[in-house]
Amino acid sequence: MNKKLKLWELNRPSIEEFQAKKKFPVILILDNIRSLNNIGTFFRTSDAFNVEKIYLCGITAQPPHREIQKTALGATESVKWEYRKDSVELVHELKSQGVVICSIEQTEETTFLHDLNIQKEKTYAVVMGNEVDGVQQEVIDLSDFIVEIPQFGTKHSLNVSVCAGVVLWEFVRYYESLYN
Repeated sequence: MNKKLKLWELNRPSIEEFQAKKKFPVILILDNIRSLNNIGTFFRTSDAFNVEKIYLCGITAQPPHREIQKTALGATESVKWEYRKDSVELVHELKSQGVVICSIEQTEETTFLHDLNIQKEKTYAVVMGNEVDGVQQEVIDLSDFIVEIPQFGTKHSLNVSVCAGVVLWEFVRYYESLYN
């Protein structure tokens, strides 16, 4: 029999242990995300995938907020985050530090997620856009890569927080293979 584990049997790190742990070199930029539930999900996913930091930009709400907490389940306490009013200015700043900018969007020329050549010596910023309008064109213009998740159904997009989970897993899968 394969017994389901209880929460206390999972041996998860404490918040302090998690914060002290070496992070994967991935930054998440939320460009004008409007749904509080999506914001909470980004935090929870970033905790699960050991992301370096989240930047909340523009209209993206900030913790503490009851609706964010509902889906974050405490991850707003474990994941390092910062609010920035202007995502374009932030992208300029990160690029000047050598961070590779990957906007997740559908454009005329994209790199499919599975074709992205992740380099271990680089830090990557993954930009997730507004649920209706996507990533701002100015941010797309500054991006090193426009990354698209291949889709095979009738819909043209995934929920933005689901999309983040897929993209972040691809980065983590690469980095984890380096450490093991």
